[in-house]
Amino acid sequence: APAPSAANSSREAAAGAWPRTQLAPGEAIAAPSGAFERDPQESSTTDEELSRAGGRSTTPDYGERRLPQALIIGVKKGGTRALLEAIRAHPDVRAVGTEPHFFDRNYEKGLQWYRSVMPKTLEGQITMEKTPSYFVTNEAPKRIHSMAKDTKLIVVVRNPVTRAISDYTQTLSKKPEIPTFEVLAFKNRTLGLIDASWSAIRIGIYALHLENWLQYFPLSQILFVSGERLITDPAGEMAKVQDFLGLKRIVTEKHFYFNKTKGFPCLKKPEDSSAPRCLGKSKGRTHPKIDPDVIHRLRKFYKPFNVMFYQMTGQDFQWEQEEGDQ
Repeated sequence: APAPSAANSSREAAAGAWPRTQLAPGEAIAAPSGAFERDPQESSTTDEELSRAGGRSTTPDYGERRLPQALIIGVKKGGTRALLEAIRAHPDVRAVGTEPHFFDRNYEKGLQWYRSVMPKTLEGQITMEKTPSYFVTNEAPKRIHSMAKDTKLIVVVRNPVTRAISDYTQTLSKKPEIPTFEVLAFKNRTLGLIDASWSAIRIGIYALHLENWLQYFPLSQILFVSGERLITDPAGEMAKVQDFLGLKRIVTEKHFYFNKTKGFPCLKKPEDSSAPRCLGKSKGRTHPKIDPDVIHRLRKFYKPFNVMFYQMTGQDFQWEQEEGDQ
């Protein structure tokens, strides 16, 4: 668990620096003028789609629907879809393809509904789902803990500056009329005051959100996956994921093929000669050109939070180093 001083300083920073983001308990952080939407393939899913997804199973007549034992809880634009697709290649994992959003938007539907959208599993198989907004939802840790306190949690994190730009890029592709990244990122451009009430920026303050989870779950139940290494060394990151879930290391380098056009790995079944499965066209979009000064100010803003996050997790994601090299 983090040292109280780190936890307190992040809380004070949050309280002092951003009066605009004082939220009522349970209130989600809204982006300005509804700017941020979900990716169509990661959107809020209808009950009908979910029940179809849950029912679509290679063993439709066997097994039973169980509540998930492991969840990919974040973060948006971190690489959660890539991780989900890779772990689904494991024969002992069954996962919902769509995002159920149970612990943030559909909680009132109850655990029976949640179980009903899960795929059927056989004895020994793990049931999983991913909803990246859980990580930044205030009530999610308590709700998940009350479902099962031994739930394993996976968080895919990525350099928060790149993540924010990716988040903005996703919205821009659907709403070309939104203001520029620079306009949304600053409260005051001249003074260089970052607007941390904008969700694209706020999601990347990982230390702040993690503190909420550590009140309910020990660090040993949370695995932090590097979104960067998921691209440069997918097999290495997947080895850690499989170990964490108590699975045999079946998803290995044989499952990945690097797609030079897209710039990230695609998945293939080793015994299958058909074309590798790549993530959809909504992934790997070209980012807009951002003023280097804006990038510099954002790095400076995130640095203390990144350092705190490294201390809390005991892992150095080297986001500062990587930036220095560029």
